[in-house]
Amino acid sequence: MTPPEPEISVVMPCFNAAETLEAAIESIRNQTFREWEFILVDDGSRDASPGVAEAMAAKDRRLRLVRQPHGGIVRALQTGCALARAPFIARMDADDLALPERLARQYAHMQAHPDTALCGTHVSMFGTRIGEGRARYEDWINGLRSHDDIVRELFIECPVPHPAFFLRREAFERAGGYEDHGWAEDYDLCMRLFLDGARFGVVPEPLLRWRESPGRLSMTAERYSLSRFRALKRFYLERSYLRGRNRFHQWGAGEVGKVWLREWETLQPEAVVDIHPRKIGRTIHGVPVIAPDDLPEPQTTFIVIAVGAPGAREEIRTRLKPRGYAELRDFLFVA
Repeated sequence: MTPPEPEISVVMPCFNAAETLEAAIESIRNQTFREWEFILVDDGSRDASPGVAEAMAAKDRRLRLVRQPHGGIVRALQTGCALARAPFIARMDADDLALPERLARQYAHMQAHPDTALCGTHVSMFGTRIGEGRARYEDWINGLRSHDDIVRELFIECPVPHPAFFLRREAFERAGGYEDHGWAEDYDLCMRLFLDGARFGVVPEPLLRWRESPGRLSMTAERYSLSRFRALKRFYLERSYLRGRNRFHQWGAGEVGKVWLREWETLQPEAVVDIHPRKIGRTIHGVPVIAPDDLPEPQTTFIVIAVGAPGAREEIRTRLKPRGYAELRDFLFVA
């Protein structure tokens, strides 16, 4: 007997996740929202994952196991999403846990906001080795509560946790689905949705327990390295805020800013702003350093702000906004 048409397709790629897989699947089976299908793509696991998945599928006909040779997460996601039948696609990872209300809350948000393409949730991290950096990232993610927050912070880091993605399939397909460009596939999808004019949403509740572990793919694979993240950001800056511009400036010649100055490729900033008197008048990586007061008038340039010091972003906002510079129109923060 064929299961009824689902409202949500949950897509989970899996590779050697036998220790956590059953709990992750059970967290979806325990959802208060029941009209879902679960597509689990085993990406050539060499451990007991396929057996765990088969046993779970035998208990719940909504769960479908697809096995394929190891080809990486993007290929597994493409396979799973191509099989999805529902108007909404929800992501889930094989080592995380969804709280029982997760799908219900996200589905209700999408129903109430029919123009939203991608909805996330807040998260609570658990597991081993949750360092200061990851704790700051959790605080940052959980501080985003709206479309405007997400767009403002889009070039800092991926603003929607990938295992919390809840996508309107029509918008997902229009943006091209998952693509492999050698950098973070979730961040890349967010950027293409942004270029397509999509709206983002957040259910501001910690509805996903996000497991931290030393072997997590996002912590070990080159595609998630800082250099690949910056390459992604440059690529999409050139197709959004810097598109068609004759000039732009960079603010920041410190530790973060110097890396950005070194890596600009097809586009180069006219000058870099810094507040340190000893830097002003010098050149760094071939770019002249100027003081904030030497910036051109608003709407005559665009300022890419690459600073990492605590409190620096708010300080820069208080310098620029009284002079008539508007965030996203005249300047943008990156990391």
